[in-house]
Amino acid sequence: MSERNNFIDYIRIFARSGHGGAGVKHFMRNKLTAMGGPDGGDGGRGGHIILRGNSNLWTLLHLRYFKNVLAEHGENGSKNNCTGRDGKDIIIDVPLGTIARDEETGIQEAEILADGQEYIWMRGGRGGLGNSHFATPTNQVPEHAQPGEPGVEGWKNIELKVLADVGLVGFPNAGKSTLLSVITAAKPKIANYAFTTLIPQLGMVEYRDAKSFCIADLPGIIEGAAEGKGLGHRFLRHIERNSVLLFLIPADSADHKKEFNILQQELKSYNDDMLQKDFVIAISKSDMLDDELKEAISAELPTNIPHVFISSVTNKGLTELKDLLWETLNKPIQ
Repeated sequence: MSERNNFIDYIRIFARSGHGGAGVKHFMRNKLTAMGGPDGGDGGRGGHIILRGNSNLWTLLHLRYFKNVLAEHGENGSKNNCTGRDGKDIIIDVPLGTIARDEETGIQEAEILADGQEYIWMRGGRGGLGNSHFATPTNQVPEHAQPGEPGVEGWKNIELKVLADVGLVGFPNAGKSTLLSVITAAKPKIANYAFTTLIPQLGMVEYRDAKSFCIADLPGIIEGAAEGKGLGHRFLRHIERNSVLLFLIPADSADHKKEFNILQQELKSYNDDMLQKDFVIAISKSDMLDDELKEAISAELPTNIPHVFISSVTNKGLTELKDLLWETLNKPIQ
């Protein structure tokens, strides 16, 4: 299976939690008791559908053929006040950063951010009460028992938003994959054509004193991504969680300021909150620049956003870049 097919970040499923078992109407009858009182047991609870965070997963691939998720119904009650068995819960393991939505309403119903975190996504129906619960001094022979409550069902969407400290933002061929391969242990596919990176690539950057942070190379953005052109919303969804965005602009760009403004506008068009994140600009492929050209490029860039000149080929400026990213990630909250 190809790398592209291995990364699944969106799944549509039909899910139904279990119905509760019915309470039973029964009266005690044995060789010693001809006309005993009510002893109908309660029905069991229907099975829940539970989402559980698993830090060893990075894709929804394992759910690709998981189209119908149907939890077990609770058993009916029985005589002698015996409660029916609860329906078996279904636990769905998902990667960290997963959200679940109702397809019809679009409402977000769950968000999984921690390893081992469990969330009862769809509750099973409660079991009905047996007739023994309805005996009163004036009605010692209750003929009534409750049916079990139905479970809940519907079409659901499970989406993955990559969890990373730093998100790499840039046009195709800006050098993001090359940078990631140099400063982390990740081995992204690298080639000189647009949209080489079709899926998010994660890597850990080893910093000083055994510290580290996570960086993600995200699919290249183009003008109109917010309207769904190119890789569109699929790309932008993964940026939402990054606390720092690293804009990578190649030194040989025709207009550095324009390129940055286009990237920034795409983020704004998708979600205004994107502009509240911390920005850092790196000018890639700068090993051929002299001081005069660097000064000219620096004059084009926004004065309120820190920038650094780097070369992934010669490792120039990479230590400075790591320092800048670490300081930005760990700066005091205003």
